[in-house]
Amino acid sequence: MQIAAIQMVSGPEVARNLERARHWLEQARARGAELAALPEYFCLMGHADTDKLALAETPGAGPIQQMLAEAARELGLWIIGGTLPMKAAAAEAGAAARVRNACCVFAPDGSLAARYDKIHLFRYDNGREHYDEGRVLEAGAAPTAVQTGPLRTGLSVCYDLRFPELYRAAALGGPCDLLSVPAAFTYTTGQAHWELLLRARAVENQAYVIAPAQGGRHENGRRTWGHTMIVDPWGLVLGCLEEGEGLVTAELDPARLAQVREQLPALQHRVL
Repeated sequence: MQIAAIQMVSGPEVARNLERARHWLEQARARGAELAALPEYFCLMGHADTDKLALAETPGAGPIQQMLAEAARELGLWIIGGTLPMKAAAAEAGAAARVRNACCVFAPDGSLAARYDKIHLFRYDNGREHYDEGRVLEAGAAPTAVQTGPLRTGLSVCYDLRFPELYRAAALGGPCDLLSVPAAFTYTTGQAHWELLLRARAVENQAYVIAPAQGGRHENGRRTWGHTMIVDPWGLVLGCLEEGEGLVTAELDPARLAQVREQLPALQHRVL
């Protein structure tokens, strides 16, 4: 199965971001992809974290979800839709406004196949850079895997990559063939840990990893690490786009997956 990971350098204009996302989804299909994945925050990289509050959609309604559903149906693609801001449950009186950072997966008929809400919220402060997603995001709670055609795909988002237990939990219903990690890693943390963690998750779960990323300098002044990758279950990087818009494609080979798991049956050797 041919898969494609899309890299973007999204800005504050949602319509423009959706236009670019649709362009790259079309390019993925033209290159033979049956499944394509967009990066975290593909629809918005605003000037402030709170910008996403005004754009939050309700489940099943809104221009971002509409674009993803239409693209999936018109292109005949499985689409892992990066993330989009989804309205959280009604907050208690006096509580700060929150949204969920939701990853929606659409089937080739345009239907919603699964939704995963980012569980682990990023916070980082090295004295120069300051991030705290918890100021505007409400954490999800449920590990999620979904059947995407022949593949069982485990869903995660960005900072989730640092928590290997999430991927084990997603595989409780059966081993995942593919792990999805749409991301907007900072340049600092990405340079240090991005490839290391992606390859580790692939090796320890004996699964392919698709990691579409934000990659470049954004209008809001932020620089993201990029290095969109597809990694095989032995930890080999099958393709990488360092910076700028574009996509990475690779063939997901069931025989390769079976070979790795047969030769080194680590998943069968788990004790804890």
